Amino acid sequence: MSKPLLTVLAAACALALPALAHSRQVTLSAQLKNYGGDGAYLAVYLTDAKGAYAGTLWVAGGKAKYYKHLSDWNRLSSGDAKRLNGVTGASVGAGRTLKVTADLADALIDAGYEVRIDAAVEDMRDSPSEVRVPLSTSNVGKPQAGKQYIQSLTFQLQ
Repeated sequence: MSKPLLTVLAAACALALPALAHSRQVTLSAQLKNYGGDGAYLAVYLTDAKGAYAGTLWVAGGKAKYYKHLSDWNRLSSGDAKRLNGVTGASVGAGRTLKVTADLADALIDAGYEVRIDAAVEDMRDSPSEVRVPLSTSNVGKPQAGKQYIQSLTFQLQ
């Protein structure tokens, strides 16, 4: 097996089997700006220290035909047949907040992983990697600004 595939498989197991390993709950809150457009499609996902896809935490937006506009996530996760299993919901309106809670293996925290969010809004510019935040204890509770649609992203660990 190739090294990137082994990394993806190891991360997927860490995400999919948190009950078998020590895990922590992470709650992410993405506050959107009042950008004056339709609801945003958002892909919330993890990458490892080398930028390789490690798993999808949430996808906001119900029509799969628009996922191509979440270009970094779509490109990185294209080989993950289970990338959408149980992790989709409605798009998020301007000025609203998306909250996502997931159980993550302790091994992912302070290990170079990043939380990333791609954003896309109909008839507006797509924003790949709209916000990128290292999944580290030093970033807990610290708002991180997005590039275009996200006012701030914060996360808490429990």
